[in-house]
Formats: sequence, C-alpha cells, structure tokens
Amino acid sequence: MKNKLFASALLIISMLALMPLRAQVSFGDARKFNDGWLFCLSDDSLSLRNDYDDGKWRRLDLPHDWSIEAQLSPSLASCTGYLPGGIGWYRKHFTVTDRAARHYIYFEGVYNRSEVYLNGHLLGKRPNGYISFLYDLTPYLQEGDNVIAVRVDHSRYADSRWYTGSGIYRDVWMISAPQTHFAQWGVAWQAASISDRRATVTVDMEVEKHETEKGRLEVSATLYDAEGKQVAQRRSRLSDNAKGITKQTVSLNVPKPHRWNLTDPYLYTLKTEIYRNGERIDGCETNVGLRTLQFDANKGFALNGQWMKVKGVCLHHDAGVLGAVVPPEVWERRLTNLKAIGVNAIRMSHNPQAPVLYDLCDRLGFLVMDEASDEWEFPKRKWVKGWNVGEPSYDGSFDFFEEWIERDVTDMVRRDRNHPCVFLWSIGNEVDYPNDPYSHPVLDGTTINQPMFGGYKPEAPSAMRIGVIAKRLAACVRAVDTSRPVTGALAGVVMSNQTEYPEAVDVVGYNYTENRYDIDHATYPDRVIYGSETGVGIEAWHAVRDKDFIFGQFLWTGTDYLGEAGRWPSRGLYTGLLDFGSFPKPRGYFRASLWSEQPMAYIGTYPIRKGENWLSIDAWDTWNYEPGELIRVVCYTNAPQARLLLDGKEVGEMKPYDDKTGIIFWDIPYRPGTLWVEGCNANGSVASSYRISSSTHPYALRARADRSNLSANKATAHITVEVVDKEGTVVKLSDNDITCRIEGPARLLGLEGSNNSDMSDYTDNHHRVFRGRLLAYIQTTGEKGTIRVSFSSPLLKGAEVVLTAE
Repeated sequence: MKNKLFASALLIISMLALMPLRAQVSFGDARKFNDGWLFCLSDDSLSLRNDYDDGKWRRLDLPHDWSIEAQLSPSLASCTGYLPGGIGWYRKHFTVTDRAARHYIYFEGVYNRSEVYLNGHLLGKRPNGYISFLYDLTPYLQEGDNVIAVRVDHSRYADSRWYTGSGIYRDVWMISAPQTHFAQWGVAWQAASISDRRATVTVDMEVEKHETEKGRLEVSATLYDAEGKQVAQRRSRLSDNAKGITKQTVSLNVPKPHRWNLTDPYLYTLKTEIYRNGERIDGCETNVGLRTLQFDANKGFALNGQWMKVKGVCLHHDAGVLGAVVPPEVWERRLTNLKAIGVNAIRMSHNPQAPVLYDLCDRLGFLVMDEASDEWEFPKRKWVKGWNVGEPSYDGSFDFFEEWIERDVTDMVRRDRNHPCVFLWSIGNEVDYPNDPYSHPVLDGTTINQPMFGGYKPEAPSAMRIGVIAKRLAACVRAVDTSRPVTGALAGVVMSNQTEYPEAVDVVGYNYTENRYDIDHATYPDRVIYGSETGVGIEAWHAVRDKDFIFGQFLWTGTDYLGEAGRWPSRGLYTGLLDFGSFPKPRGYFRASLWSEQPMAYIGTYPIRKGENWLSIDAWDTWNYEPGELIRVVCYTNAPQARLLLDGKEVGEMKPYDDKTGIIFWDIPYRPGTLWVEGCNANGSVASSYRISSSTHPYALRARADRSNLSANKATAHITVEVVDKEGTVVKLSDNDITCRIEGPARLLGLEGSNNSDMSDYTDNHHRVFRGRLLAYIQTTGEKGTIRVSFSSPLLKGAEVVLTAE
C-alpha cells in the first residue's frame, strides 16, 4: 500500500497524453493564447490604450497567480493564508493572420472582478473569479497590431474564506470560427435510456448564425467507441437559417453500450459537425460516458443500478507553493493518490474549477459534485487573525450576487454538463450557517453542531429568504439539465428545515450533522440525505456505512490547502488526507484502512505514559526515540488481525481489528531496528505489511522523478528529495535546507516541504525538508534537450536527476 500511494504517479499510464488540446467552447478552432503576455502589479487606467508604453512591464506566460509570488506576512489576513491581493493589468500584443470570419477569446478563470479590453474597447466585465467566459473580438479587431488588456481587481483580497490567488490563473484560448458555428457550450448529450442491449443518446446542438444563411445547413452527430470505431450517426437539416441561434436535437442508438463506471471509466467520442451545402464548416468533439444515476430516500445512491457508498473528499483549487496555477500533471498525481486511498468522489469546494480537472475525473473514474458558490446575497465572516479568532472582515462576492448569480449558475451547468463524472449540481455551500448571516427564531434554545454566534437575532437577515433564493437557483440548473439532481450543502439543518430550502433541491447535503440523520429520515421520509461535508473521524463514516439511506460523505478535506489558516505561523488548514505536496498523511492511510478495496497496513508511533489510552489517526511512521521509552504503535489496516515485529521477532501479539476505533495498537519500549506490522487474514496468512526503520545521522540526499521523459511543451515533473543516512534510511526527523539548481530547458516552479507552519520564502530555489522530504516541481520551457536537476545541502552528499524534454 505504501508503494502504491507514494509511487502511483509512476505506475499509472498518463491520462494527459490521451486528452485532446482544446477549449471547452464547443466550436471553432481553439488555440492556447497563454504565451507572450505583459504584466504590471499596479492600477493605471491608461493601460487599456493601444499606445500605452508597456515596454518596462514584466514579460510572462499564463496562467499566472501574482499572490503566490509574494511573501507571507502576519500583517495580512489568515483567510488568504497571509498572502496579499491587489490590482494588476495584463497586456498582449498580437496580429490576426488567419482568414476566419470571427475571432473570440476564452478565459477559463480570472480572479477576480476582471475587465477585458481590445484596442481600448471594453469587451465586458466578469466579477466572479471562478467562472469561465468568452468575448467576441471581431467588431474591434484591426489590421496589424492589436492589444488585449485585462484589468484584474483583487484589492478586496480577504474576500474568501480560503486562498483564491490573483490574476489570470487558468488557461486562455483564441478561437477562430466561421460566421455560422456552434454556440458557446452549445453541444450537449444525454443518455435518454440505457439497457444491456441498447442505449439511446440525445444530442442537442445549438447553431449560432451571425448573418442569415442562404445555403442548405445540416448538422451531424457521430459517436465513436474508445478504439475509434463508428457506432452511430445521425444527420439532420437545420430547421431555421435566420440570424440567431437555432437548436436541433437528434437521437443516436448505441448497440451493446459499454458503460462508464468508477473502475472502468469508458469514454466514447461524440463528433458534431455543421455542413453548408455539403461542406463542413464547423465541428467539435465531446467525451461521452454512458451511465445511469439513481437516488432513493431509503436505499441511497446507485451507479448503473449498483447501490454503493460515495467515498468523497472536498478539494480547493490551490497546490501549496504553486498557488492557484496548478498544472495538469499535478492534478493527475493528486487524483491518483486519492484514488489509491479509496476515494471515489470529489466535491468542487466551493466553486467551479479548472476544466482539466473534470477531464481527469472522467478518465480516472471519479464522481463529481459541482458547486456554484460559498456566498449568496450577504457576506460571511472572513477571519483575519486566525480561524474563528478575533474580529472578522466582511468582504466577499455578495455585492454582485443579484446581478450575476443566475448567469453564473447557468454557465457552470452549461460548461460542465457533458462530463459523465458530474453527478450532482450544488447551488451553494453553508449559505444557511446560523447567524452568518441568516437567523431564525428556532436558534433560541436549539442545539446545533456548529458555532452559531449566538441565538436568534431579529436584526439579522431572515432565514426564510434562503428557500426563495434556492428555488431560483435550482430553476436555473433544471432549465439546462434535468439528468442530475440539484443539491445544496446545509450547515444549519435545524434552521433550514424551517424554510423551503430542503424542498427546493432534490438531494439534501448535511455538513457535520450526523446527529440529524435518523431524526430527519423519520421526519422527512422522502428526503435523500448524504454527508456533504464531514470530519475524518470513524464515527462519521460509520454513520454512512451502517445506514442504507445515507449514500455517502465528503471529507474535509482531500488535501491540505492554503488559507482558512490558524494564528500565525500557519499557511492553511491542515486537515487533508494528503499534504500540500499530495503525499498521503497518516490520516490518509487511516482512511485507506476504511475505504480501500486493496489489502493495506500502516504503522505510526508516538510516546505515551503508562495507563494512557488515547488513539491517534495522525501518527507518523517514525522509529527514533530514547532507548526504553514507552511507545504506542498504532496500526491502520483493513485486515481482520495484525501482529508487530521488530527485527524479525514478535514484539506485539496478534490482535483483532477493532471496529469501534479502526485501530490496533501495542505499547512497547523503544529499541532501534526495523519495525514492521503484518496484516493477516483469518487463517493467519499475511495479506499486507508496512515497515519503518530507525535512522542515524543525515548523510546524503536521494532524489527520484515520477517521469524521466517529458514533453518539451511545458510538461511538469515531480521530483521527490529525501534526506537519508548511510544505510539509505530516510531521516524523518531532519529539517536540512536543500538548494535546487537546473541546467537545460526547464524551470523550477517551486519547492514544497508540506510544513504548514513554515512561513519562510517560497519564491527562491532553496527550502527546508519536512519529515525528511521535499517535493520539487520542474516544468519544461518549450525547447528539446537534456535537463539536469541537482540538489545540495551543507555537509550532505548531493543528488542529481536527469530528465529529457522531447
């Protein structure tokens, strides 16, 4: 299990090599528009002009997050991870060389309050920093030099409860298209029916015509299997040639459909095209995963008719030292390590995320709960001196809620509806938090699991408004997609039960409210309930495992993340199953013992006084203590029993698995050597094992990459650097400072030690290891050649990794 978790990125066939290079706009010829931008972290209103002198601006390639480039400071807000915001401008000079009739620019995400100008003309504003959006450049393009200018206003930097990043932090695309093309996100499919013999797939195609068409227009939909063989096709004449958008629907019959599921995420390819007088003028390709979803108030959830438990985690969008700019390879490794733990579902917390993440979930086999927002019409508390400490601030997204929320929700659903991984649409997270901001008389004298900031407050906004808004937003979802349920993550279930909110959605998420499962199931027998956000304790899991009517849970969280930090020093919230570098933490192994279907075992240790009886799910796998010191050795395993050995001799007798705690333990005096546990079957045969060894003094560095051959086109490699003794044992108590140097066509993206309390400089080429380990992110720069990455530390033997960009 250890090897699987730590080296899974080495073992998996990369999904990224199979993913097409395309924007998610459903039309035209899309090309990345990331290279050759100029940036200035200041606010000059003249920056939108073509003749503005930008000669001294910084040159960079997108995506870009300027907040992560700054220094952590205790004078900044804890909710952002003690990193700043600000106002910045981006500019790009370009010429249009192709002869397409129309040109568009598509931003996957800009945080936040963006304004986009072309040649001094305002194309539009989009305040939401997580929503993808597109502008038509055609009316303002000119011969020769064109200038796109983007103002990003993150001056209200403490506007979220976690780290957001600042800038154009996702990919940008240029799209060329004819006068008649598919509309933005205008191609959608649904599996109308599926049986073992046949599936019927309906394909909706919206055709946008910028002028009245005089020719014969036809649309075509063709489905190919994973091997590229055509399995179904339908062609239809467009019913309307008038200027504007015309929608056409066709049905495809698929014989013996191969279903998409979590262990076999099989994908068809849907090719849709527009023809004028028999000549193809536009088209796009879309992944199709055929599966059925079923939700039942008593049985829970079934995928393809198989009732199952959703073993989910919540994920924010940052990657520690990388901030909000997360390369696809980093997402792939993170998801692969979560899958090895037993995770089968991801909650996008609490906003739409980068398109590549949904593509990976489609291909790796995850269910996805897509979520629209964390805040509605009033601001939530944003803690600035530590999590739930001191006086909060109240910046946020509330000021543009009324104007933009319906469009934001609609755009989320339109963009992501073709992903088979998406199985729930969430219209909001904890918008019903008691007294933050809504209140209700039921709060007087009522016990609620979360802090309520007092009882009923008549002067606060009425909680009854929550139901009214929920009905509006649920209607936005259903206007686009009725194939998946609408949900919401409720923090104040007791209060929300007094409103129309639970009835406005199809499936009701309970955050940290396991004590309400039985009561509300009896009171509302038609309500489908699940744990939309839960702690990592075993009791919360048993509340799911042992109740058929609770279909799953989403743990807080899958990985450690920046922001929502404690008092300085603290970069973020340290609750993840994986750390900032996506390595499994002890609690990740504990979760694997509950969720993994593969045999596994792990041991962690900590000193204990005789007679103490506390058990930890956060015990690190260290075996270095004072001789004779009493040490508790805890084992996380899914085997029915386990025993403990030291240098081959049994020091802990065979003990049965404890279902109440999920932990087997032994108290033994410390003696150096190699300690290992054997998870055994009922007959005594060994099913799994895990070993740790005592280490001596640091002697050398050891480095290994997850891949040695990379695409020259900005591919990212992970290099794990460890401090080892003369015997090659990792010195887990070490904190040596490591320096990284690179020769060849690559650059260092960052060094991640995964230490939440390390508030040092993350922008240079050296950093301290944490628990004897460091992760280096290396990215190719566009040229082919040999890359030598060397690591050094005072008094230690260095290490080198050789990569090839090809």
